[in-house]
Amino acid sequence: MRKTTLLVLVLATSLSAAQAPAQPDWTAVEEETLRHFQAIVRMDTTDPPGTPPGGEKPVADYLKQVLEKEGIPVQVFSLEANRPNIVARLKGNGSKRPLLIMGHTDTVNVDAKKWTHPPFSAHREGGYVYGRGTVDDKDNVVGALMTMLLLKRMNVALDRDVIFLAEAGEEGATRVGIQFMVNQHYDAIDAEFCYAEGGNVTRVGGKVKFASVQTMEKIPRAIRITAKGTAGHGSVPLEDNAVAHLGDAVGAIAAWTPPTRLNETTATYFKRLATVSTPEEAERYRNALSPDPAISGPAQQALRKTEPRHWSMLRTSLSPTIIQGGYRSNVIPSEATANIDVRQTPDEDPAAFLDLVRKVVDDPQVTVEYANPATASRPSTPVAKLDSEAFKVLESMLTKHYGAITLPTMSTGATDMAYLRQKGMQCYGIGPALDVEDGPKGFGAHSDQERIIESELHRFVRFNYDAVVELVRAR
Repeated sequence: MRKTTLLVLVLATSLSAAQAPAQPDWTAVEEETLRHFQAIVRMDTTDPPGTPPGGEKPVADYLKQVLEKEGIPVQVFSLEANRPNIVARLKGNGSKRPLLIMGHTDTVNVDAKKWTHPPFSAHREGGYVYGRGTVDDKDNVVGALMTMLLLKRMNVALDRDVIFLAEAGEEGATRVGIQFMVNQHYDAIDAEFCYAEGGNVTRVGGKVKFASVQTMEKIPRAIRITAKGTAGHGSVPLEDNAVAHLGDAVGAIAAWTPPTRLNETTATYFKRLATVSTPEEAERYRNALSPDPAISGPAQQALRKTEPRHWSMLRTSLSPTIIQGGYRSNVIPSEATANIDVRQTPDEDPAAFLDLVRKVVDDPQVTVEYANPATASRPSTPVAKLDSEAFKVLESMLTKHYGAITLPTMSTGATDMAYLRQKGMQCYGIGPALDVEDGPKGFGAHSDQERIIESELHRFVRFNYDAVVELVRAR
């Protein structure tokens, strides 16, 4: 009986070992991760590109060299020579459809004079790495790169192909990046699931509070409002002053509260967030979801003042961003314009919403139209499923690595996953842990002191690798 029991235990242990791939030497991996990360952060890949070769080519060339050195095949797809897209693939047994892991190699531009540390220095100080792209999106690029390298080195048997796309142009030129790949080379990246940017783990006071996985995103649009009046001398005030009417219109739009538009993702987000919040916060989050305006109204107004991102998640949002009018201080111009940045919920009717904005402005001297081009900068797409294998794996791995609850999130910003979701791909946004205090202090994405917590970069690489392995390994 003892021999039989022992044999069963040995077989069970052997089977378990066969099912769970061995772990890499994470100390060595961290050194390599930092080397690759600093190398690509030091490359100026701002969008729009600067001095030739400019563009994303330096990072693309670097990634190609690193991957090919490991024996991983690489394809290069370029609409413009200095803005290539890199695709690498590890083959599985084909029993399941592929997984795409993705990061964009471009960054927004910089005003170097405003940076304490040079924006392309990848300077290390106080446990942080500083530089443009450290959290948008070269963290995801290096996370995907290290996952590919480790899958190959550890010889992980795969049920799915794993495809790595390092894409160009996400920040302002999707035609050279994701649109080019989807429209002309989709067969190279076609997959069932995708992990990309768009989520993160939130730390408060240095401790993890929750994890966000982006399952849907708002649609960016722009509204242009134009006020027209009589031109004249500044010494003679005019009631139809175009600048004054424009100011009233901009103020009315900024003060307006568009209708609440709830969906499964945002409702789940706030319900789960309430479970890890203080009693006062939890009551506010639950009240914000109430169908009774007497209850939801005050709660949402509180969010608008203290948690504007959460307020924005509950509706289509509008933010005045550019005002133009006049050319001399003593001349009343005949025309003044303003740009309103609009982030529409996926179920919003664009024409009906524009009519609502016109009623808010309510001024015959002011026209309200979508800016040219009239189409949104990204397509409206279906929501990624919350019961899919890919989402469940992320929930499991976030619990393992961060001890955190997972909140499905509608991003108030935009990502290139929109183009993939439009093709039917189930896409999920992930990212490293960030301190909630960093954004207001000016250390977040697109800021003048963009930085990442070095230890959290390494934890994100481990999480990324384990999540991919769990989803793709042969059973």
